[in-house]
Amino acid sequence: MKRRDFVAASSVVVGVGGWSNALHAQPTAAFVDGTDFLSVEPRVAVEAPAGKVEVIEFFWYNCPHCNAFEPMLEAWVKQLPRDVFFRRVPVAFQAEFIPQQRLYYALEALGLVDKFQARVFAAIHGEHQDLSKPEAIVNWVVKNGVDKTKFVDQFNSFAVATKATRAAQLQNAYRVAGVPSLGVAGRFYVDGELSRGMDRALKVVESLVGTVRHGK
Repeated sequence: MKRRDFVAASSVVVGVGGWSNALHAQPTAAFVDGTDFLSVEPRVAVEAPAGKVEVIEFFWYNCPHCNAFEPMLEAWVKQLPRDVFFRRVPVAFQAEFIPQQRLYYALEALGLVDKFQARVFAAIHGEHQDLSKPEAIVNWVVKNGVDKTKFVDQFNSFAVATKATRAAQLQNAYRVAGVPSLGVAGRFYVDGELSRGMDRALKVVESLVGTVRHGK
């Protein structure tokens, strides 16, 4: 989903690497800066430990394209090499997105993202539940077995509010144009429009990880 609906390119060419046999991209293609991905300047600070390459997924729970991408992404993440540090960042293109940012970071604080990420998408897109407001979010997580006091404490915490603010800063630093999209090592930005499909976007990311890994 494009940001308008709710970087100048360089001459770098990246060859295809890759580790996922499940994704079907052109095996002999070359990925070009400004066409398939964008270089990010100035570079963005990363949270990855030393020796690891950070990959970020920018997403929004209400986005139908993020919902469609989630199963593909989950399968891809399970195959990541050990030197890839993956994390999700919920975007807030508008103030109305902030409750869902807090939902994600509250689940993260409770160690429940892996259990609930797909469930949240299913509730919104499969069951057509409105999880855009804090009260509805709290009611839903409680119905799904989460301790209300623990969740509300995290949802309203300074730590979660800070993470939501940092997420918005990060999306702006990467100049996120829409979701789902991906950031690599604070240096590169990839989305479905640039790469002409999210399956191909993952292949572009694999190649960019190889570029970073080899110090290019």
